[in-house]
This record gives sequence, C-alpha cells and structure tokens, in this order.
Amino acid sequence: MTERPVFPGRRFAAFLFDMDGTVLTSIASAERVWSRWAAAHGLDVATFLPTIHGVRTVETIARLGLPGVDPQEEADAIMRAEMADVADIDPIAGAAAFLAALPRERWAIVTSAPRKLAECRLAAAGLPPPPLMVAAEDVARGKPAPDCFQLAADKLGVSAVDCLVFEDAPAGIAAAEAAGAAVLVITATHTKAIATPHPTRAGYEGLASRCDPDGRLELVPVA
Repeated sequence: MTERPVFPGRRFAAFLFDMDGTVLTSIASAERVWSRWAAAHGLDVATFLPTIHGVRTVETIARLGLPGVDPQEEADAIMRAEMADVADIDPIAGAAAFLAALPRERWAIVTSAPRKLAECRLAAAGLPPPPLMVAAEDVARGKPAPDCFQLAADKLGVSAVDCLVFEDAPAGIAAAEAAGAAVLVITATHTKAIATPHPTRAGYEGLASRCDPDGRLELVPVA
C-alpha cells in the first residue's frame, strides 16, 4: 500500500456515501420507470430524464407543477414501480469490498431514495445494509440542500465538515459542499466528463481506507 493519500494531510471522522451512481448503478431501472411516467404525462422524455438523478422523487415531480397531480401520490407509485424493476442493478466496481472494510461506526449511506427503495436496491446489488442510512423521508429538504449530510454526521456523532462525501450527481455534490464536507466524485456511471474541482475516481478498485489510532479515516490508493 502506498503512503500517498488521495486527500493529502486529511483524515476524516466518517465517510458518507450517496447510493445511486455512487455505490450501485440503478440508472437503467430508474430511467425505464421514469420514461413511462414522463410519456404518460406528456413530457419530452429525453429532456426530462437528466433532471431526475440525485434528487428526491417528490421534489422532481413537484417542481413540474403539473395540474391535477399530487406529487406524493405519484412519488409513491414511482417507488413501487422502481422496487419491482431491479433486474439489472449492480454494485459499482470495488464498492462491496471497500464498504466491508470500513469500521461500522464510521460510515453511512445518504440517499435521495425512499428507505424501502434504497433497501431494495442495495439487496439487488448484493450490498449489505449499511450501519446507518439517511433516506428521502428523513429530511424536510432534499439535495442540493445540505440537510441529509448534516443529519448523517449528527447521527454518527461527528461534524459534517469533518466528513468525506462520496457522490456522483451535481445535486449531491452541491449538498456536500453546502455542508462543508470534502468530496470525492465517483464517475462510474458518467457518460461524459464532469467539471468539478474535486478529486474523481471511476470506482473503488485501487482505493482503500486506513484507520489511525484515533479512529480517523484516511483514503489511500493501492497498487
């Protein structure tokens, strides 16, 4: 193992992970469900689909302002449809081993998905339930608001500014920045380069965590 850390001079109180696009890929499943929903509501599917990623379903629907549409009812229906469509959900490369090596009291999943859907997708990807999860229903404001990362840090007994967030979507990156956390951008599901000042990695292969005697985590590359 090399001694050169990914964030030189930084050790973190905890690691906070987004889920979709960060520890697993559910893009095909989500876009199938959302494409049907968008078409049924007369939306341009190609234009609409990029807006769904990284934010809560209820907020995606609410901001459309569709007449006669109850955002929460529609969100619940979409969640049920997504839970029934998990055939091609897979873990991001190296995620399972990376998460398994972390001290359980030092990490959490922080997702814009409802808890039931998140648990369903993690199981479909063959990933174990996290020791702590902050899901869509746990906060009043979803990403890009920082509330979810702040809540996860609070539940772990640390400060968000002392955490490293693993994210893939612009809304999640903005939420982590607003919380004052460091960010590593996971690009496994990106189809084009992302403009970001943060370090990027395609996945978790070639990465490891190292815990110092005080229990703080360092992110290091491995050969």
